Amino acid sequence: MKIARLPRTVWMLGLVSLFMDMSSELVHAVLPIYLTTVLGVSAFAVGVIEGVAEATASILKVVSGTWSDRAGRRKPLVLGGYALAALTKPWFPLAESAAGVVAARFVDRIGKGIRGAPRDALVADVTPPDRRDAAYGLRQSLDTIGALLGPLIAMGLLALYPGELRGVLWFAVLPAVIAVLLLWRGVDEPPRGVGDDAAPVARSPASSGGRFGRGQLARLPARLWGVIALTALLTCARLPEAFLVLAAWTRGVGLVWVPAVLIVMSATYAVSAWPAGIASARFGRRGMLLVGLLLLAASQALLARVTSGAGSFWFAVAVWGLHMGFTQGVLSAAVAAAAPADLRGTAFGVFHLGTGIAQLAAGAAIGALWAQAGEPVAWGVGAGLALLCVPVAWALVGPARSGTTGR
Repeated sequence: MKIARLPRTVWMLGLVSLFMDMSSELVHAVLPIYLTTVLGVSAFAVGVIEGVAEATASILKVVSGTWSDRAGRRKPLVLGGYALAALTKPWFPLAESAAGVVAARFVDRIGKGIRGAPRDALVADVTPPDRRDAAYGLRQSLDTIGALLGPLIAMGLLALYPGELRGVLWFAVLPAVIAVLLLWRGVDEPPRGVGDDAAPVARSPASSGGRFGRGQLARLPARLWGVIALTALLTCARLPEAFLVLAAWTRGVGLVWVPAVLIVMSATYAVSAWPAGIASARFGRRGMLLVGLLLLAASQALLARVTSGAGSFWFAVAVWGLHMGFTQGVLSAAVAAAAPADLRGTAFGVFHLGTGIAQLAAGAAIGALWAQAGEPVAWGVGAGLALLCVPVAWALVGPARSGTTGR
């Protein structure tokens, strides 16, 4: 797989994701600690906040994905979503209460919901089927490099200005603005059907008119619903990333070093996502997903046993990142492969909706379990659910390589 063969649009969308994730993860690197230590929010409330925020984004992805199919254009929605997220960044340092932070997080996720499905569909629009695994892997890798740089910047700022959490949050505004400018000036959406070497995108009455409803859902194939079901179960198995940050704090990791959790996780995620996409295109998606699920189970089982911020803890965090690299881009490519060409935006919207509902349920449940039964029990339950995903993935995801019909 030659990197030059991937369309320019994929590279540009990856860079946009890099800068926006740099901004978002800079915030997320300190936000759970800020909420619990400065604003007095409980671990249960952190789980609910994360679940509601992500569920909001996922619900909106159905609307924006369907609208992009109907309108025949995706860039305006993608640009609007990124711009809205950029506008929320100053809210975090300006907020004087937990309610203000929650409001900023909520609106930020609205922006994510508007942009997510149209952006993922645009990647498929401009990329030939036999290169989509690599394209999604590349975008995910660039996105995750930003997720690595954000916490790294947070660590540097906390080292220079100890305890100045608000100052760290202010710095997140700059990369968010850069992301919007890159998208505005650097991404040119081709007319539908004449993308960069992509197959023509047909328009049907079901996608070009009418509201989202049973007609569109009926046209989504069983293979797609299988991917959605697997992803929802996987989301329930994987504890929210905010709990990784809290895990570092409860194990005595100093405030300056807490963002290193996201740095380590993002580093292994970034270096594995693109190669995993290329391997998936060559050897099949099922194998990549099975490896990723076993990595998640191992990581969370280790986190259930480790009680200090020693080497074993950081190893578990690194394995967690590998799990993300082996699963996230591959699942997106599986959605693109299963969806009808004229309903790609709708398919990604439904895919993200299922993920969001699972995140809402899992965030509240894990937060309650963490608070009532203890942290080790929460990680252990997550590990068990990850193992349960293995036979489900074997049954629902065919062994076919990308570019073939498969199961």
